[in-house]
Amino acid sequence: MPLHLIKLAVGCDSLKELKGWVAERMKTAKRKGLPLRHIHVTRMTPKRDEEILAGGSLYWVIRGEIAAREKIIAIEPFRDRDGIGRCRLVMQPKVIAVSPRPMRPFQGWRYFTADAAPPDLGKSAASIAAMPEPLRRELRDLGLL
Repeated sequence: MPLHLIKLAVGCDSLKELKGWVAERMKTAKRKGLPLRHIHVTRMTPKRDEEILAGGSLYWVIRGEIAAREKIIAIEPFRDRDGIGRCRLVMQPKVIAVSPRPMRPFQGWRYFTADAAPPDLGKSAASIAAMPEPLRRELRDLGLL
């Protein structure tokens, strides 16, 4: 069973905005002739990298709820210009909406087990995924989703 990571999407207000960020980064990478992969730099390197690379994803928390995930394809530790250890989380540039679930704020990233991860919003939930995000949040808060 793969292990996942969960992280706050700081500064992101919606799933649509996250998808836009990733699309913009891919457009820039393509223009520069770089590989099409989404990279997120973090300070700490996961110690359980083998479990994560066995099919894990980075789950994004947007405005207090787990909203999306991206499949992690590589973990690359490195040192920045100041000599400080950092880590690149390399992901497939495809944002997958998941069944929204409330999540309290936290700092950095956390390990996230597969049994705790929400299911993807697939074809069976296409109507939920198509709803405007504010409406979906309100219905969830009312206990209707």
